[in-house]
Amino acid sequence: MSSDSSSDTQPDMSDPTTQPPSRSMPVATTSRVTLEHAASNEDAPTNKPTTATTATTATVPENLPSTTTKTPTSFAQLGVERFLCNALQAMSIRQPTEVQAACIPPILAGSDCIGSAQTGSGKTIAFTLPIMQDLAKDPHGFFALVLTPTRELAFQISEQFRVIGAAVNLHSAVIVGGMDMMAQAIELRKRPHVIIATPGRLVDLIRSNKDEWSLGKIKYLVLDEADRLLTPTFAPDLAFLVDQLPSQRQSLLFTATLTEPVMALQKRQTVPGKAPPFIHVSRNAITTPAGLVQRYLFIPSQVREVYLVYLLLNLCDLTGAQPVQASMDASTLNHKNRGGERPSKRTKRASSPSAEEALTPRLPQTILFVPHCRTAALFTSLLGHLPNPIPCTALHSHLSQPERLQSLSSFRRQQVPLLIATDVGSRGLDIPEVEVVLNWEVPRVPDDYVHRVGRTARAGRKGTSITVVTEGDVELVQALEERINTKLHELELPEEAVLELLSAVSMAKRMGNMELADGFGKRQETNRKKNAILQSNGAGAKANAGNKSLVGKHKRGKTVKAAVV
Repeated sequence: MSSDSSSDTQPDMSDPTTQPPSRSMPVATTSRVTLEHAASNEDAPTNKPTTATTATTATVPENLPSTTTKTPTSFAQLGVERFLCNALQAMSIRQPTEVQAACIPPILAGSDCIGSAQTGSGKTIAFTLPIMQDLAKDPHGFFALVLTPTRELAFQISEQFRVIGAAVNLHSAVIVGGMDMMAQAIELRKRPHVIIATPGRLVDLIRSNKDEWSLGKIKYLVLDEADRLLTPTFAPDLAFLVDQLPSQRQSLLFTATLTEPVMALQKRQTVPGKAPPFIHVSRNAITTPAGLVQRYLFIPSQVREVYLVYLLLNLCDLTGAQPVQASMDASTLNHKNRGGERPSKRTKRASSPSAEEALTPRLPQTILFVPHCRTAALFTSLLGHLPNPIPCTALHSHLSQPERLQSLSSFRRQQVPLLIATDVGSRGLDIPEVEVVLNWEVPRVPDDYVHRVGRTARAGRKGTSITVVTEGDVELVQALEERINTKLHELELPEEAVLELLSAVSMAKRMGNMELADGFGKRQETNRKKNAILQSNGAGAKANAGNKSLVGKHKRGKTVKAAVV
């Protein structure tokens, strides 16, 4: 860390038997790619570490040959057809990025692909365009399957497909948890061209309706945020889905974080007669965005909330970012989106501002990352109970899916300037106008920091990240700085001015805690019961004959070896 006075844990998935790719040849081999080493590690630790975890990140050779020479000036030069180029121009996308220039031609040529590039570099378009171009030649149902680790990312990818695929009357379906399963089953019966799904919900639908449809004609399998999907959390569902797919499909893996499981895939043997996978590793894949100013705020842990409120109220002055003109009443919006019960008459009266106090603070479009769902709900409530409420909305797993979508929608449309999110929002979300990312705690996994701050300074824009650091976080910050090869610069706030807010923030926090004691507790209990039922049903389904092949493989003392590429 350096001073400047002017201004969720993934387990270690590395395989000790797998060596990194050659340092003197392109990373493309003729070996088979499976989930054996990439997605099966039943003994992997799952507890949150007390120190930084960095072992999952693969070492990228410095002399890795570039997969591109000069970035083409147009998508047409990559072989993209005119109707797709027109769709891109309508989105104000005229020149391909590095990952798009590198990956689109080999995908169009029929190669499997593993692509790694930093957040905001256009990886989604890199696989969307080739799929749409191929679909236009031979349209049929269940043409492509796109798997993502989060629901929000699935909806975002679906929107990209919808816009780009409008010219070919694309029919896509989003299959994620938290939505009506019956409606999703009906949607699948319509045989959409593209399915965008989280693995768990799609597995549930297939097992409960195994005679209704088949994935045997899927031509493309896409794993977006592949480093997250290739972990023990997703391994059983991913292996089940891969077993349903044809061996001659085209597999496309994209990630911003190059982990050992992802790199291990290039050493596995391919299907006989199939070309080896094409691998592109951006030289900037493991760095934070070039336009990102990275700061830290060192404060006592006992008064963090007071410093946070002061920071939010003064973000525009401290960062030079432009304020968002929130179009919704702050107090009403915060009560609507905190994920608890509506405020009681007592809290409504106590939090009602006078006419003089009713001025809404002006913030730039900002994401505040917090570690727990309850913390997100508490901050949403706390900020709504301030004398001048700060408009914000929450995004976390204890919200229903419609609530999560509503929160994202209001934030995207700049109806509210502040999104308080758990790591549900750290992967893949593309909201270009985000100018500031705040970390309430130092991420214990440095790669989580990379993904979080990657929500700003996207596609060549400028942005600022500020991480709250307390007395016990020094080692975490040092590990973080080593990972990103960058020193964080200290942001100093005037202590006397901050402490003037102590009384108001303390009162707002007490009121927020009272409100959450009822509403959020009920929501937690409902979620616990729901998860218990789902786990019970899942265990029963796995015991059925529909999963005999997987059981047989485990009986032979082997891990699941479903081929990905």
